[in-house]
Amino acid sequence: MNTVIFRALCLGLGYAVGLIQTAFIVGKLMGKGDIRKHGSGNAGTTNAVRVLGFKAGLTVFLCDVLKAVIGFVVCMLIFRDNMPLAGIYGGLGVILGHNFPFYLKFRGGKGSASFVGLVLCLGFVDYRVLLVVYISGLIVAILSKYISLASLVITLLLPISLGIFGFGLEAIILGGIIACLSWVMHRKNIARLLKGEENKFNFKKQS
Repeated sequence: MNTVIFRALCLGLGYAVGLIQTAFIVGKLMGKGDIRKHGSGNAGTTNAVRVLGFKAGLTVFLCDVLKAVIGFVVCMLIFRDNMPLAGIYGGLGVILGHNFPFYLKFRGGKGSASFVGLVLCLGFVDYRVLLVVYISGLIVAILSKYISLASLVITLLLPISLGIFGFGLEAIILGGIIACLSWVMHRKNIARLLKGEENKFNFKKQS
């Protein structure tokens, strides 16, 4: 198959899965309307926890993680000769669909939970990627209590880990694209972090 078509199909399949806007759907079901009109205005896990509560936020998180797993696995099964690139392209597509849903005027989440799902899948290819990214993110989140900072750290570590553990140049580039996308989506958080105005996440209170 033509390499351009292969990549486009993986991105397209992933994007279609990413269009399932869990936070938006759960918010509607709970009678809160459009979650993007509450809290931080983001259709993601952290805002869902703050606006809808811990249980609803956990549901949103797990579903958004599952989206990336589905996109990764489906693309890997269809394009077995291009593993794990097919899965990474599929995961990138999911993140794009989650962040930029066309039917919601391209305003979705920031892709952090779907990123977690993508790394989980990569962990089955090489568990060291999962350990480096997850443990680092967990440590940063617990010590700083900034979920946004943890998200920035783990996305930055993805292309680095892919390079260290021999995934190849194209996989590293894709990891870099995912990292850059995450940093762009978190640009307001970065500005608040630099000013010391970012909201901390109280783990004890939320649990």
